[in-house]
Amino acid sequence: MKVLVTGGSGFIGTRLIDELLKAGHEVKIFDKRDSKKYPNLVILGDVRDKEALIKASRGMDVIYNLAAEHADNVTPISLYEEVNVGGAENVVEAADANGIKKIIFTSSVAIYGLNRGEPDESFEPMPFNEYGRTKYEAEKVFLKWLEKDEGRSLVIIRPSVIFGENNRGNVYNLMRQIYLDKFIMVGSGENKKSMGYVGNIAKLLLDMIDAKEGLTLYNFADKPDLKGIEIVNIIRSEMKKGEIKFKIPYFIGLLGGYAFDLASKITGKKFPISSIRIKKFAADTTISTKRLQESGFKPPYSLEEGLRRMVRSEFLEKNNIN
Repeated sequence: MKVLVTGGSGFIGTRLIDELLKAGHEVKIFDKRDSKKYPNLVILGDVRDKEALIKASRGMDVIYNLAAEHADNVTPISLYEEVNVGGAENVVEAADANGIKKIIFTSSVAIYGLNRGEPDESFEPMPFNEYGRTKYEAEKVFLKWLEKDEGRSLVIIRPSVIFGENNRGNVYNLMRQIYLDKFIMVGSGENKKSMGYVGNIAKLLLDMIDAKEGLTLYNFADKPDLKGIEIVNIIRSEMKKGEIKFKIPYFIGLLGGYAFDLASKITGKKFPISSIRIKKFAADTTISTKRLQESGFKPPYSLEEGLRRMVRSEFLEKNNIN
């Protein structure tokens, strides 16, 4: 198939393109950034530019929409709406203009909010931030597109936190703090986290290219879920450090997060610690993946294996530590 991947120069996109090319598909990347690995496949552009997206989509059979504003501290905050919702509107315009009948969209479990137990795909969305809200609004845009033609196919994947080699998100920041002996455990660590390894979601997204007409909707995470303290200790184990011994109460850690929020507001600098990151780290953020498991999908890697692979790649091999 001929495939366009918006946001294909990014972390997940690059791994997805690895899989698509291995499977023999013809791929183009539409991204505002060049691709370090696949520069010859890139059409430079922004999903907010409808005409550029329509042009890039000509002749394509499927669009993967991975482009998003997703960081915790995006400024201005209006970018969430412009990129996540406006970008979705432009993707469906591009699909309509070019007769494309299949869209595969990476949404987010952020639409469910925090401390919801194990929400499955039927749970009412209760997003707690602009990222989650705009991802949910983007889903609505794609669902309206799907309803207009019975021959259309829409896949929505709601991933949990995704980590892996070459990622610079919250899991990388956690690993880096542990590596530098700057990590302080906030809270008991008994809270459970649903997470996913990039090699596994890339395989799932590849498989979805064969989805049938209608809606396919899955939560994605690698099971079983791990406790916060288990995640920390797996990382420490791979780094040949002992298990965590010292913890501080959650409320003290949260006060520290607010202090960094204030410092960021005053100085204009962005810090690795913030109140929202403290809240997310100490919260139960779990989801049900029963529907995905029942589909027969088999992830290539276990969750622990994915964590250890990332530690080795980012902190041991690159720093020549045995």
